[in-house]
Amino acid sequence: MSALTRPYLAALAARFQLTLQYRAAALAGFATQLWWGGLKVMIYVAFFASAPAAAARSPIGLADTITYTWIAQAFLVLQPWTADPEVSQAVRSGAVAYDRLRPVDTYGFWYARTLAWSLARVAPRAVLMAATAAVIVPLLGLQDWSWRPPADLLAGAGFLVSMTLAALLSAAIIMLLNVLVAATLNDRGVNTLAMPASIILSGNIIPLALFPDSFQLWLLAQPFAGVLDIPCRIWFGGLSGGGVVLGLGLQLFWIAVCMFGGRLALARVMARLQVQGG
Repeated sequence: MSALTRPYLAALAARFQLTLQYRAAALAGFATQLWWGGLKVMIYVAFFASAPAAAARSPIGLADTITYTWIAQAFLVLQPWTADPEVSQAVRSGAVAYDRLRPVDTYGFWYARTLAWSLARVAPRAVLMAATAAVIVPLLGLQDWSWRPPADLLAGAGFLVSMTLAALLSAAIIMLLNVLVAATLNDRGVNTLAMPASIILSGNIIPLALFPDSFQLWLLAQPFAGVLDIPCRIWFGGLSGGGVVLGLGLQLFWIAVCMFGGRLALARVMARLQVQGG
């Protein structure tokens, strides 16, 4: 392990292990996400059944929409809809001053801890959701309402790569929120605006493919699509071949943009940071 990366990997490991200890929160979150996932599946089943003409013209079928829904529920807490609460608390209390004294890069240190916080919350819920929606639901005779397997092995491999990039992108977007919290000294406004933008533009509420055709190019190109929509499309074959390369390229592009912009913005904020608390 390089001496340059050791502090950041240590910060990532420590935050991951600490957050993973909250098992009750993970179980409660899984139960809530499973409940809402079931409700959304029933809504889509009713919609496709009541409007067969519209369903026939839909860019994705009912089975893919249901699979999309379960994936969205499994990775719900990966959504960048709130700033890191640890950073928010440090800004409110004035403890952020200690981060300025650490002999490490502040952006890298915050990013590592933010990534660990996201991964530790999503990992147990995603495993439980996959086990329930992909294994238990079919065993109960509800195959049509289940989380279907990937289109093929390449789609499954592409999904794993895309979800890795989605986690990195989500952390990069959360870092932008962290910077805004440090600049405004409050997280309420930032979180209030981030939540609807994230859940709508990522495809968490409605798959982006079901939006009007005139919006499709813009919806696929915007950064939140890389957190959920692109991995989902790769899973069920909505993106294949060159489309997969394009999707992964868009994710990499937005990771680079968000990290570069976040680093520049954080440097400016820290240069004129006013510490409060005590």
